[in-house]
Amino acid sequence: MNQRQLIADFSLVAVVAVWGATFVMVQDAVMAWPVFSFLALRFWIASVAFVPFLVWRGIKRKKERPALTAQKVSAVGAIGAGGRRAWLPGVWIGLALCAGYAFQTFGLLHTTPAKAGFITGMSVVMVPVGAALFLKQRVTGPVIFGVILATFGLALISLNATMTIGLGDGLVFLCAISFAIQILLISHYAPGMSALNLAVIQVLTTAVGTTILALIFELPTGLPPIQGNVIFAAVFTGLLATTFAFSIQSWAQRFTSATHTVLIFSLEPVFAALSSYLLIGELLTGRILSGGGLILAGMLVAELGRAIPAARWWARLRRRTPVSVPELSD
Repeated sequence: MNQRQLIADFSLVAVVAVWGATFVMVQDAVMAWPVFSFLALRFWIASVAFVPFLVWRGIKRKKERPALTAQKVSAVGAIGAGGRRAWLPGVWIGLALCAGYAFQTFGLLHTTPAKAGFITGMSVVMVPVGAALFLKQRVTGPVIFGVILATFGLALISLNATMTIGLGDGLVFLCAISFAIQILLISHYAPGMSALNLAVIQVLTTAVGTTILALIFELPTGLPPIQGNVIFAAVFTGLLATTFAFSIQSWAQRFTSATHTVLIFSLEPVFAALSSYLLIGELLTGRILSGGGLILAGMLVAELGRAIPAARWWARLRRRTPVSVPELSD
């Protein structure tokens, strides 16, 4: 492992740690402020934070292609200049993202951050199943085994004495489905499109969507005075967990392997549980730890089952090819 890959891996770990910590912060914020209003504030902050990236890209393009007009250097022009094809897919992906965060945030009003983190992780094992159903991709043995493990883990965490799932856990499960749909839509539409364009349009769609929902369901009854913890959570999640996390992720994944990325991203539920234990003293019972462990194992089995065979195939191809084969960029 070279130094650049090591830095990339640690950068991704930092991103995942930030994501894990947001469960506690968001739960604390929405106890004091309505859900849609908080999400609107968060994603408008994230949207504004993307402006410097868009302007910088527009200036860079203008230097490379002097014929570009000054209008295209603006933030909106930077999207429009290279992202007209991304608008409609980006809106659809953004709607899935909006639904995911709405379900997750409402769920946090009725469940614990640790349980929410593990259940949200179910989206990882839902993606290959959805890809098989809707994108006609083959389901492998490890994926099936991973789904079984994660399902047992979900049952351990969520089923109560009456064998039903609580409201909060059910809402977070719908969040996992929404995030899985978002990932599937990205995998379908993203090839050949600018990652920055798609990210900005998703965030804008979520900001607009949650604002509309807040105007309909929350503003007519009036908002309570905004408190410091709400502002801190909105800025933290909007800047660090959204805009800067995306930027770091886009850079780091150029220098590390798909397998490393899968392993690191699977740590998000672990960081969520750790943050919940350290920050608010959540009791991590044997059932939560066992169920979370099964979900984590299912995530790793399903994802590594897809990543490792591909790497082995490439290694075999290189051994059998008599001429030099260029390295694949990660």
